[in-house]
Amino acid sequence: MPFEFQGKHVTVAGLGVSGVPAAKVLHGLGARVTVVNDGADERARAQAAELEALGITVRLGDGDTLPDGTELIVTAPGWKPTKPLFTAAGQAGVPVWGDVELAWRLRRPDSAPWLAVTGTNGKTTTVQMLASILKAAGLRTAAVGNIGVSLLDAVTGDEEYDVLAVELSSYQLHWAPSLRAHSAAVLNLAPDHLDWHGSMEAYAADKGRIYEGNHVACVYNVADKATEDLVREADVEEGCRAIGFTLGSPAPSQLGVVDGILVDRAFVENRHKNAQELAEVSDVNPPAPHNIANALAAAALARAFGVPAAAVRDGLRAFTPDAHRIAHVADVDGVAYVDDSKATNTHATEASLAAYESIVWIAGGLAKGATFDELVAGAAKRLRGAVLIGADRALIREALTRHAPEVPVVDLDRTDTGAMLQAVQEARRLARPGDTVLLAPACASMDMFTNYNQRGDAFAQAVRELGA
Repeated sequence: MPFEFQGKHVTVAGLGVSGVPAAKVLHGLGARVTVVNDGADERARAQAAELEALGITVRLGDGDTLPDGTELIVTAPGWKPTKPLFTAAGQAGVPVWGDVELAWRLRRPDSAPWLAVTGTNGKTTTVQMLASILKAAGLRTAAVGNIGVSLLDAVTGDEEYDVLAVELSSYQLHWAPSLRAHSAAVLNLAPDHLDWHGSMEAYAADKGRIYEGNHVACVYNVADKATEDLVREADVEEGCRAIGFTLGSPAPSQLGVVDGILVDRAFVENRHKNAQELAEVSDVNPPAPHNIANALAAAALARAFGVPAAAVRDGLRAFTPDAHRIAHVADVDGVAYVDDSKATNTHATEASLAAYESIVWIAGGLAKGATFDELVAGAAKRLRGAVLIGADRALIREALTRHAPEVPVVDLDRTDTGAMLQAVQEARRLARPGDTVLLAPACASMDMFTNYNQRGDAFAQAVRELGA
């Protein structure tokens, strides 16, 4: 039975990117909306004034108290399930939705199906690749969710779509119990956001929600058994298939790589004997192993939607990755300088380090509780040297001492933004022609920078000064 919003008292938990549009949409549907927010800073006050001018009640500085008469909560995805607001809601029998759940419930009967992507790393790139492939097939589409067009705008706006490429975080999936995608992919699983989820098991379970009720394909990573396990546990529509992607030669019902060619043995006739060429590895930009895996996942979802092979090739060729994702900045004196500031955890950094043969590694920042022994041990043979910055650099230095004692390490005892220029200069001193100086910090950036974008920009500027 569809939820009737007219006259219902809905509490929106959190202002910001998702809360403000959710409050406006609900108000437009006739709901009595109260917005609660923990903070009361200048930005929050401005947002509150905008909503109050529409007749929406806003309570700043009190995000823990359940407003009297609340019949539904729509929460910002980042609010932890352990907040007192949600405890009170549970005791009162009040349902809690996220913005994704709200968008799903507001779809029209003829709304575009969703091709959904989650994973610890690679979500944004994969969704953008998928959207590029779908557009190359002549389909009306958009990259939505954590990126691009707001999901609420996509489902309630006037723009018409044939299919949506949807990026979903574990937070969003936690609060989206009704979501049922056409097809979905979990790219990989590694410890992340465990302070929010409480355990790796809970984190994985929330990621696995993306497979629930899938109609056509559950796409998993052959190299990451945990993703296949989530497929096995999912309750899907009859006839929905498990589709693997691999950097090796694919088995039936898989996509993979053969002699530099991306091939499909899942969506072809007689897949036990036949394979369809989709694209060349050189069509993937950049052709690093983890990015090829992203391309295969995107191709699998597109093929599940019936996209022809030529569109996969054309879409991958047309795709340009966002800044700060294994982005080649410049070559200086025969050394390549690569910005992967987006590698904010060890899993992403492991993939980045695996893409190059001889590396001077710039790393460090806020560790978020991570440990670095496994990462360093796996990359030790590739490291020419390391330059460490940031608040938790000692943790990486200690791992290097244990697992790569022969690798020279420069430890920069500073956390100001100017440290990046010195880090690049030290990396240049350590590098030899043919090496790659790689910014792949394995840490968050907020100890020194506003975000990973600013950190990557500082790296790129420092590299440009080297070549000046």
